[in-house]
Amino acid sequence: MLQQHLQWNAARLAFVSTFLIALMRVKTVNLAEIATGFSGEAKVASHYKRLQRFFRDFEVDYESIALMVVKVMKIPEPWVISIDRTDWQFGKTVFNVLTLGVVHHGVAFPLVWIMLDKKGNSNTRERCELWNRFLEIFADRKIDFLTADREFVGEDWFDYLLCDPCTHFRIRIRKNTLLDDGQKQLRADVCFQDLRVGQSKVLSHPRKVWNHSLYIAAMRLDDGDLLIVASAHDPDTAIADYAKRWAIETLFGCFKTRGFCLESTHLQDSERLSKLIALLTLALCWAFSSGLWLVQGG
Repeated sequence: MLQQHLQWNAARLAFVSTFLIALMRVKTVNLAEIATGFSGEAKVASHYKRLQRFFRDFEVDYESIALMVVKVMKIPEPWVISIDRTDWQFGKTVFNVLTLGVVHHGVAFPLVWIMLDKKGNSNTRERCELWNRFLEIFADRKIDFLTADREFVGEDWFDYLLCDPCTHFRIRIRKNTLLDDGQKQLRADVCFQDLRVGQSKVLSHPRKVWNHSLYIAAMRLDDGDLLIVASAHDPDTAIADYAKRWAIETLFGCFKTRGFCLESTHLQDSERLSKLIALLTLALCWAFSSGLWLVQGG
């Protein structure tokens, strides 16, 4: 199956296949554990050295993996794209991964990602780099909209999304964001203070936000908090559309404690960790496809 999509030599494909099977057996990305899941007569120490050599020396073709994900999972267009970060700490080392995934069956399958060499939020330059990497591979694909949480806001970022060609988006904004109706500025939460739990509404006219005229929709959540979403188009579906963002949280759950235990890796080099995420992406596609096959009766 891998050979149909990845133009790698036979030895490397065989290694990746062995890695994926071992990963399914031991259910963790810890290389010492994965080495125990390898088949064959070689000693565990020998398998461990093979793993180390792969992550040290092999150059991964990330574009081929992204194309394989879309083809194998049969993801229909137009696509919903979700972006977010996931981070964790091992000793004094902080891992921070900015990820873009295409939403399919409630999971955001990762297509491109960037290893951030810092703690905390991404900046506009990093987000643009992520989106540009995506476009380099999938510029001809139809995109329905991009969805993202409150971290992904700001004048420069919205400038980028709204420039030609415009990227439709549903992005959550903070409740203290100032909305300008041309006469006065009000905090977003003040504009929706009348909403009760479960209620939603769209402001009747676009508001100026970060120097852009955007539609604003909101819903009062069960905990009393406000979900406020900015969009440049089709505001009536903005709240329902934004809900699809959660698919990337499902992805991170699959990669981390509820799945492959990504936090248990001892890899600290960012390029090696990126290679590991590429292999986990293949494993996710395999596991998800197998699950669908089982649910549908094999």
